[in-house]
This record gives sequence, structure tokens and C-alpha cells, in this order.
Amino acid sequence: MNNPEQISKDELLLPVNMLKLYTIGAFPMADEETGDINWYMPEIRTIIPLDQFHIPRSLRKFYLSSGFEYRFDYDFPAVVKGCASRENTWISKKLIEAYMNLWRLGYVHTVEVYKENQLVGGLYGVAYKGAFFGESMFSVVSQASKCALVKLVEKLNREKFSLLDVQFQTEHLKMFGAVEISFEEYNLLLERAFIKREEL
Repeated sequence: MNNPEQISKDELLLPVNMLKLYTIGAFPMADEETGDINWYMPEIRTIIPLDQFHIPRSLRKFYLSSGFEYRFDYDFPAVVKGCASRENTWISKKLIEAYMNLWRLGYVHTVEVYKENQLVGGLYGVAYKGAFFGESMFSVVSQASKCALVKLVEKLNREKFSLLDVQFQTEHLKMFGAVEISFEEYNLLLERAFIKREEL
């Protein structure tokens, strides 16, 4: 890809360019007012160490007895719609279209939570080699998004992923062991995630 500043914002949303931007540590967000999509590389990044993932005791008990059904990559349009359905959102229609293109190519993945065959929560993100870039989650039933995250980490560990990027720290994520690291450290982990996957 050429210098991102030398191509249009629409071109940056082409699948090949989006993937390249993710591999250098950038991620997109749409301005809530203008809809303009910008790419961000914050100096402090938040990850969840997959080998140190913590499930609070009360959530573990709920997770094991909730009766939720989980599906992977079954209905991305419904998941991203759920994630975008809030008063203020960075997930614009144009960004949804861009993620739809990545989903069709197999780079966007979902964890979906169902209760009585109704979608009640879930999450989605971009996967590239050994890294998973978590983008957004939602729930319409208590604890559904948290259970989706538990299911995601189980899957990532099973498939030998080594990096789960969650972008920004929140109290919701902190309970699972999310930590803030420098962008330099993040890039090292990113590079290792790509190399490790190639060695498998």
C-alpha cells in the first residue's frame, strides 16, 4: 500500500488496504457527527493476554448454567447491526459495508449468543494470522456479551492465536485481565503473532 495520506479515505476501506493497516497497528472509527472514517494508532493499546484470561467467579457460574447457545460466523450482519444500534456509535454505514467485504473474504469473525433461538448478544472482530482485533460487542440480555468474550477466548486459545487486541481499556474488559501496553510493545506482540502463526 502507498502512503495512507496519498490515497483517498474510500480507498483505505478496500479489503487489501484495511488488512495492511491492521497489520501495522491501525484501526478505523467513524466520526459520530460527520461520518468521516479515520484510522487510529494510539500510543497506549489494550490487550487481553490469552494465557492470563480471567473469568470472574460469578460469571463463570452463570456461563456454565445460562442455557445460551453459541454460534460462530453465522450472522455477521445481525451482529454488526446490534453493535451499531446505540445512541452514539462509531460504526457508520460505510464502515459496515467495509467490514462486510472483509467478512465475505473470511477475515471478519463473530461470536453470537442466542437464547431460545433469538440473538441476544455477540461480538465481532478482524482475524489475521495469529492476531484477533476485537472491534465491538453488544448485548440485549444481561451477561450475553461477556459470555461471548469467554467463548471467543476459548476458541482463540484452541486455534493457537497469540494476540487479542481490544484497543481501549474499559472496566468491562479490565475484569477479564485486560492490560494497557505501549504501542512499541504492542507492535512487537503483533509481529510475533504473525510469525508464530506462520511457524505452525
